[in-house]
Amino acid sequence: MAQVSGDRWAQWLLSRRDGEDADIRLRQEPMLRAFRDGVLDRAAITGDDLVLDVGTGDGLIGFGALERGARVVFSDVSQDLLDVCRSRAGQFAGRCRFVRAAADDLRGVADASVDVVTTRSVLIYVEHKPAAFAEFFRVLRPGGRLSIFEPINRFAALHGSYDLFGMDLTAVADLVVKVRAAYTDEPAMTDFDERHLLLCARTAGFTDILLDLHVEWDVPGPPPRDWEALLHTAPNPLAPTYAEAMAATLTPAERDLLRDHLRELVAAGTPARRTAATAYLSARKP
Repeated sequence: MAQVSGDRWAQWLLSRRDGEDADIRLRQEPMLRAFRDGVLDRAAITGDDLVLDVGTGDGLIGFGALERGARVVFSDVSQDLLDVCRSRAGQFAGRCRFVRAAADDLRGVADASVDVVTTRSVLIYVEHKPAAFAEFFRVLRPGGRLSIFEPINRFAALHGSYDLFGMDLTAVADLVVKVRAAYTDEPAMTDFDERHLLLCARTAGFTDILLDLHVEWDVPGPPPRDWEALLHTAPNPLAPTYAEAMAATLTPAERDLLRDHLRELVAAGTPARRTAATAYLSARKP
């Protein structure tokens, strides 16, 4: 896998999320489009709106809002990702602005200056979530809308399995335990659930709060088609790739044993299973 320049946020979104594998990227696209549309539909975007996309990343939500006719302020802690979005703006450049800022400190965005605030998988990395909601409230005009999407990692942490790729690795459980030791979530990633999101929104002053929770609990799915490619992906920007985790925690002989077992499972068409929860929240500033 080629090394993509930039900070860890840019490296993950542009390379480590899919291991630069075209097939993995293609399979991720429908899911990402669904997340985008879920956020934008709940925001009720119109052509007159000025949208602040907080934690814009590679611009998934922001460019979607532009396609719906809105003007967009792209905001992110990563200057590298803002530069990527700016380079991709093309015909939309005249309706874009770019602000480097954290979700819990949106300096550079004036009070009551935007119609809509959107985020996708941003608060999961924010330590001070109430401060972020307070900032969302501050920058919205009266009547402005908030629309966010967040994975609820606490659910998977409490109810998920300890297997890699959702596959039953009981036969090599001792090796799996070693590899998973390389994946220690930051507290911000598991210190909240959907109830905390509701409370943060209400405390910040929002009304008309709606939350849609989607839970998958031990749900079967298709087996990995190329586990070698999956080894070069990372589950989030703060985590190593699976290959890096195996290299750091296993001996060469143990790595071979685990790889051989994974290869056998994939060749046999063993289904993967998934346990996860996600939430959409929308609200309005009075």
